[in-house]
Amino acid sequence: MLPQLSGANLRQSLTQALNFCLVLTTTFMFWKGLSVVTNSPSPIVVVLSGSMEPAFQRGDILFLWNREARVKVGDIVVYNVKGRDIPIVHRVVRNHVSSKKQLLLTKGDNNAMDDLDLYAHRQYYLDREQEVIGSVKAYVPWIGYVTILLSENLWAKYMLLAGMGFLAVLQRD
Repeated sequence: MLPQLSGANLRQSLTQALNFCLVLTTTFMFWKGLSVVTNSPSPIVVVLSGSMEPAFQRGDILFLWNREARVKVGDIVVYNVKGRDIPIVHRVVRNHVSSKKQLLLTKGDNNAMDDLDLYAHRQYYLDREQEVIGSVKAYVPWIGYVTILLSENLWAKYMLLAGMGFLAVLQRD
């Protein structure tokens, strides 16, 4: 049996639903606006491995900028490789520039060798225009561990969802 909703309860439930939708759309608009300003499909990323230590630790949040026409040797870039979903954060160790293209070779600071093994089959360089998401301009340490915790532990996701549901039920004005 479903409890009947009075006019006040219905209004309160609709207000909560609309507030939730407002938060979601505001977050989405902020993300898309940031993407347009930075010219990057993913303007904020989390470091997932220790390949860039000591520059960046696992769990650091990186802020990207992709408005420069060229990157320099020594810049830290985030790139996607064909066939892989997770972006990689590494330093540019070599570049080849022509009038139309910039090709990059990257390496993690904590890695012994360059990234040739990470690139697609028979690919020797990254194409700046096609594969680089952006250059790192700023970072915040450790905040990204929340993302890592939620992505690596199924129980943490369920605990967060349960906590949010519990707070939503308790929050009746």
